[in-house]
Amino acid sequence: MSEVKNERSKGDIMLDISNVLSKIRPYLNSEGGDIEFIDFEDGIVVVRLLGACTNCGVQDSTLYDGIEELLKEYIPEVVGVKNIQ
Repeated sequence: MSEVKNERSKGDIMLDISNVLSKIRPYLNSEGGDIEFIDFEDGIVVVRLLGACTNCGVQDSTLYDGIEELLKEYIPEVVGVKNIQ
């Protein structure tokens, strides 16, 4: 008997990523920052932190302890986050 793979398309995953980031955005905006979703490839969400987030002392905590953990919690295909400048 052949297995049926229940893999989601990259487009569906990217839509889910955008939806999660839209829930995070108001928090970042309230601190003078923002986030731009660039791409999703091989389990990695590529983003660009903007505004006050670019030079913030807690940037890594926001990125990895906050954004990455939320994305991994809601989207099983996500394994990490990478910030590009």
